[in-house]
Amino acid sequence: MEKMLREIRERVMQNIEEARASQSLEQIRVGILGKKGELTSLLRGMGKLPPEERPKMGQLVNDVRQALEAKLEERAKELQEKEKQARLAAEAIDVTLPGPERGAGSLHPMNIALNKMVEIFVGMGYEVVDGPEVEYDHFNFELLNVPKNHPARDAQDTFYVEDNIVLRSQTSPVQARIMTTRKPPIRIISPGRVYRADEADATHSPVFHQMEGLVIDENITMGDLKGTLDEFARQMFGEGIRTRFRPSFFPFTEPSAEVDLTCANCRGEGCRMCKGTGWIEVLGAGMVNPHVLEMCGIDPNRYSGFAFGMGVERITLLKYNIPNLRYLYENDLRFLTQYR
Repeated sequence: MEKMLREIRERVMQNIEEARASQSLEQIRVGILGKKGELTSLLRGMGKLPPEERPKMGQLVNDVRQALEAKLEERAKELQEKEKQARLAAEAIDVTLPGPERGAGSLHPMNIALNKMVEIFVGMGYEVVDGPEVEYDHFNFELLNVPKNHPARDAQDTFYVEDNIVLRSQTSPVQARIMTTRKPPIRIISPGRVYRADEADATHSPVFHQMEGLVIDENITMGDLKGTLDEFARQMFGEGIRTRFRPSFFPFTEPSAEVDLTCANCRGEGCRMCKGTGWIEVLGAGMVNPHVLEMCGIDPNRYSGFAFGMGVERITLLKYNIPNLRYLYENDLRFLTQYR
């Protein structure tokens, strides 16, 4: 048995020294010291020895075990350090190399259209103003000549926070706030987010964006409104785009009109987008109702004005010939990166 122990020690020591990886070293350890290892089997067979030889042989086996364990630990540290250095060398980064190319960001197509809209009206002398999205009923409805029994007050169309507080259903409350705090002349636009209880589909969303305009001064006429919108259409969609006014009704304006633009896709010849008519409805407008002026503290006998409101999403769809409103909200980079 002594001879067997010496042979085991020499052989295993040689195997440990020749091991080139931690995994190989672990296999050697299990093969000699594991539950079914050679030394373990020898210890189990010591029961067959005479009682007087057992202590001596037990000591020899323990000496071999301790020597092998020490060698295994020493070699394991060497291999771990070697493997660590190899891993670090493989993961080394050459800091002098250029980094990966990063794609340039871009504005959302709706922001591009909105910036253009603002640029056009600022160029015509308008001031950009803002207001709260959570608004009092007084500004959202009452000062805009919307009586208590008007359908627009129905909870199915308007989001109510409290009885007299709503999520604004249009940006017109900004106009009411301006008229009650400033004296004419007034020339403003008010872009912003608005809320209505609409089902989301290809042309509607419960949260969308509007831009409304207001001009109050002496001797303002419907002709001024027509000229303003004609110039906006020309700058926004190009030469050859005309406006068409159709009689309508809005409590805030009198007279009121629905405004159509020449279809920018077919230039008035008729196409699928305009349903063959050559025109596309874009916005509502009209002369400010004298009663609204009076409620806001402006003398309707001296001053007159016009107001208009348009959907930013609507203008964006027409500007870029986008067929579905939902494309603007899905954040699909395949779509958005077309508008850099």
